[in-house]
Amino acid sequence: MGRGTLRIYLGAAPGVGKTYDMLSEAHRRLERGTDVVVGFVEHHGRPRTEVMLHGLEVVQRREIEYRGTAFTEMDVDAILERHPQVVLVDELAHTNVPGCRNAKRWQDIDELLAAGIDVISNLNIQHLESLGDVVESITGVRQRETVPDEVVRRADQIELVDMSPQALRRRMAHGNIYKPDKIDAALSNYFRPGNLTALRELALLWVADRVDEYLQQYRAEHRISSTWQARERIVVGLTGGPEGRTLIRRAARMAAKGSGSEILAVYIARSDGLASGSPKELAVQRTLVEDLGGSFHQVIGDDIPTALLDFARGVNATQIVLGSSRRKAWQYIFGPGVGATVARESGPDLDVHIVTHEEVGKGRGLPVARGARLGRSRIAVGWLVGCAGQALMTLILTSIHPGLGLANDMLLFLSLTVAAALIGGMVPALASAVVGSLLLNWFFTPPIHTWTISDPHNIVAIVIFLAVAASVASVVDLAARRTHQAARLRAESEVLSFLAGSVLRGEDSLEALLERVRETFNLESVALLERGTEREWTCAGSVGSRPCGSPDDADVDVPVGDTMSLALTGRVLPAADQRLLSAFASQAAVLLDRQRLMGQAEQARELAEGNRIRTALLAAVSHDLRTPLAAIKAAVTSLRSDDVAWSPEDEAELLEGIEDGADKLDHLVGNLLDMSRLQTGTVTPLLQEVDLDEVVPMALGGVPPDAVTLDIPETLPMIFADPGLLERAVANVVENAVKYSPPRERVLISASALYDRVELRIADRGPGVPEHAKDRIFEPFQRYGDAPRGAGVGLGLAVARGFAEAMGGTLVADDTPGGGLTMVLTLRAVGVTQLSPAPPQLSAEATS
Repeated sequence: MGRGTLRIYLGAAPGVGKTYDMLSEAHRRLERGTDVVVGFVEHHGRPRTEVMLHGLEVVQRREIEYRGTAFTEMDVDAILERHPQVVLVDELAHTNVPGCRNAKRWQDIDELLAAGIDVISNLNIQHLESLGDVVESITGVRQRETVPDEVVRRADQIELVDMSPQALRRRMAHGNIYKPDKIDAALSNYFRPGNLTALRELALLWVADRVDEYLQQYRAEHRISSTWQARERIVVGLTGGPEGRTLIRRAARMAAKGSGSEILAVYIARSDGLASGSPKELAVQRTLVEDLGGSFHQVIGDDIPTALLDFARGVNATQIVLGSSRRKAWQYIFGPGVGATVARESGPDLDVHIVTHEEVGKGRGLPVARGARLGRSRIAVGWLVGCAGQALMTLILTSIHPGLGLANDMLLFLSLTVAAALIGGMVPALASAVVGSLLLNWFFTPPIHTWTISDPHNIVAIVIFLAVAASVASVVDLAARRTHQAARLRAESEVLSFLAGSVLRGEDSLEALLERVRETFNLESVALLERGTEREWTCAGSVGSRPCGSPDDADVDVPVGDTMSLALTGRVLPAADQRLLSAFASQAAVLLDRQRLMGQAEQARELAEGNRIRTALLAAVSHDLRTPLAAIKAAVTSLRSDDVAWSPEDEAELLEGIEDGADKLDHLVGNLLDMSRLQTGTVTPLLQEVDLDEVVPMALGGVPPDAVTLDIPETLPMIFADPGLLERAVANVVENAVKYSPPRERVLISASALYDRVELRIADRGPGVPEHAKDRIFEPFQRYGDAPRGAGVGLGLAVARGFAEAMGGTLVADDTPGGGLTMVLTLRAVGVTQLSPAPPQLSAEATS
């Protein structure tokens, strides 16, 4: 029984209609007579989706009790026993309740597929594992339920369910997605227009990449070499010369004229290694093309025009950009050049652009012999010169009266043998020597027209002729082989230098390295396989079409230690490539280990940070929170005591102490909660236009009125801020300034506009802070100097800076002229031409 097929409906956000489309497809198949059942579909109380379930057979769910609560999950065993043709399974990224045999729903689906059952499922783009960080940076929400990208890539069909952000918000406002009590919160948080637009773009780009993979796979399977101009792909041919920068910029301007255009810069390293580019210049050009949004590639090819065209057709390019030749006019006798050859052989499917530059006609040095193994045409010419040339020379010399003499005849025949050696190598030269010696003996050595040689000196001369011819042929062949070895080492050194450069640049993408191996050796697929404890091979990373799952299925297998192997398919590579492949395989294993170590280090860092915060929190609770609690407890105990008759003044004083302690507790707990929100990244401010002179006075409620002087002009422009967060930030800074100010010294709060910013300055006359400690005072649980333990847990300034940065602003410490410390809070102004980059605007509801 064959494996079932997987169809996935992919959406940008909840509510776009994935489940509805999935159920519609089920009804269409049911009408065609297909056996369709519902394995698990959650309608979330949406009436239209619930109606679509009518008429479909639903497999009873399995009930699982976990921590005293009953949950329902998909019953995989019941579906396997029922064994329908097609099963509908909602929410591919769902995490099963503990007690199920699989931790994730996609693993349940894999079992169904293995049993030959076709599965239709759905997924939101934010649940893809590789996009977790990107989605979190956009929405401020970390997705806990994710599915590996490879699971989705293996799907037989991915269908995008698209909807514009405006239409989705209208659907939300009409109550078609969430219940009425959740609509406002959803529209102001996750379903903001900016969030939906960014998620929609992610979904479109991800699906476009998958379409591109399917297209490449189809072209490879059907051996299609012609270009399909689905979108513009511009290949820039680089030589390693300074003109490469001009070509890259020109290609970037061409790409900018069409949406979705892609730039691929390629450097062809000739296998002879003699016409190589400058590594320094190539590094500069690589950086330039990557800065312009393109990609850099390096491949090895004996024939540069052929290699360039093969690469262009392999990536389905539509245009090739080349520079005008740097050769001088007389150098064209050695051939038409790369540009002319590429333009002639590109065919109608590739446009070739020849770009002029400042290096045109300045020369590239004398052309050199390729030095690689001699081609068939060259060997054929060597045989022609060595054999037919000798016969022609005999005809010419026999027609001359009187003859030139045997010595001169031998020199002429030797010159043809040397020419045959230089052109065709050893075998044609040896054949030329034998043929020449026979012709010399028959036509020019007395007695002529016989094989007899009467003069012993002539025997010596012919023997020397043979020895010299053989020696020349041997030297030429040795030189060719040495040149080939040097060229091979030169080419390998270029590739290894390129690999070392990627290591020094800190590139840690395993897929990029595997793609470089595939391009360098012109393979179909490359996979890094890892053997587990059960001796089964798993794929740690792969590129190309149809990567193999075991080293036994590969055309070339490069072991890496005892547990890893680099498996390549497409063609069998010569043994000479083993050293390069071993270097790539070792680097791939190092990258995989580095990725895992980085993940472990990040987890360790988070654990260490959590331990540090917990330790500081315990210290704070053990003293800072107990102090006001002890004061409140003492005051309440005194008031409840029947042994002492308290006067009204005493009671008022005790009640004031209780109120003061409660205020301190409220302030400390508030800061602890705010710091917790900042540490977990759940602070999502709702930025809006705010008047600074309306928010700042509200932040002064916790300080005595005579401790602050307020100077905020009414002409200040409005700012972008979250009023709640801004009030808390200003309150913390002002309270800190009042705390450290000398008695009878007022804290000055002033504001001013500067370009596209508004600065709020809180200046005190306290002891100040040295320059080296100005950043440290903003760290959590930090008190500067000998501040008493009762002065707080050291979170006020850390919370204030965190809120300021969440609103796209800054909070820094500066010196007060004449002594003291000034806190400068900077926020973006409204309606002012921006002269400096503004922070990205967030739009989410802040929770206090």
